[in-house]
Amino acid sequence: MRGHWTRAAVLALPEDRRYRIELAGGALLTSPSPGVPHQRASHRLAALLDAAAEAAAAPVEVLEAVNVVVLDGLLIPDIAVLDADAVAEAGLTVASHDVLIVIEIASPSTRVTDRKMKPALYAAAGIPHYWRLELDPAPRLYLGHLERGTYTDRLVQAGETTRLERPFPLDFDPSRLVRR
Repeated sequence: MRGHWTRAAVLALPEDRRYRIELAGGALLTSPSPGVPHQRASHRLAALLDAAAEAAAAPVEVLEAVNVVVLDGLLIPDIAVLDADAVAEAGLTVASHDVLIVIEIASPSTRVTDRKMKPALYAAAGIPHYWRLELDPAPRLYLGHLERGTYTDRLVQAGETTRLERPFPLDFDPSRLVRR
């Protein structure tokens, strides 16, 4: 396809497990499938979030690699915490207003996008929390909370704990995400 891509055109592409294809400003963003350390951290963090949400009886669902419609495109966060009722009705995509938290796990191929472009797009969409997990040189989690149109981050290093109360209680050390 030449020119400006649309959400419909991206969603009509055949599924390809080798690449993650996103859309921003009419341009495609492609990244290779994540490696083992990334997948391990994603799976473990999703499991921790799911267990914490269930323990708190929070009306949310935790999903990995879901299509989120934002104002200027279609993004696929590594993990998303969504309103459970909205997810029950969802098809190929979820609306940004149904998303409570998006989490990106920075890989060498996505580090700049995850630090600069995606936070701006998620903030413009009004998603209350943007978290970024960086694995190298040691796991650290940036917990972003939306304030006046931008995310204010709190850094949690390996050896520290998150200690969150909202949107549900959560307390873990980021180093748990990478080791057995």
